[in-house]
Amino acid sequence: MRVLIVEDDADLREAATHALRTAGFAVDAVRDWSGADVALAVNGYDCLVLDRMLPDGDGAEHLRSSRTRGLSVPALMLTALSGLRDRVAGFEAGADDYLGKPFATAEFIARVRALCRRSASTLPVVLRLHDIELDTARREVRRGGVLNMLTPKEFAVLEQLLTRAPAAVSRADLREHCWDEQADPLSNVVDVVVTQLRRKLGSPNVIHTVRGTGYRAGEPDA
Repeated sequence: MRVLIVEDDADLREAATHALRTAGFAVDAVRDWSGADVALAVNGYDCLVLDRMLPDGDGAEHLRSSRTRGLSVPALMLTALSGLRDRVAGFEAGADDYLGKPFATAEFIARVRALCRRSASTLPVVLRLHDIELDTARREVRRGGVLNMLTPKEFAVLEQLLTRAPAAVSRADLREHCWDEQADPLSNVVDVVVTQLRRKLGSPNVIHTVRGTGYRAGEPDA
């Protein structure tokens, strides 16, 4: 899941980014709405986290304007303006959730994860292929009933492959959904993670290479 944070306070922006990345999210972070506009235009996001008080205006008004232009990404207002009127104004502007500062990191992560699930609400909670089960709510993967300890990146890649199975997923698509802008587009990080994922899942192999494109999840080869 990929998240965009719009926060002008450098310390809070860094802390929120670190918390979400540690929890397995791909995160991009900008300090104002002009930066957010650029990021939203070129990347796909599962959740938007934004402050109300930004250097270039009220985040709620920017969100309201973007909603009228068709922005549908679930949004969490993260702000010190947490009074009743402020919360109502945020929801009326198009926010899906509202969290006042200061906040508990665990609650912040849980709220972001809930909004990310909302953006993919048409998908089942548990994705299945052959004897593999991926539980998107518990963040667990089992094969043949045995729990597999995957890293956040391995989980994210497997989730994307199972979500779009049996279609092929390009390396570029996997990089966009599972990594953030810090990832080097010329690196082989996708191939490295897929290799690790295949090793951990074991035989028979269900992640197939699509030459010239990327990978697809499908039934094991006969």
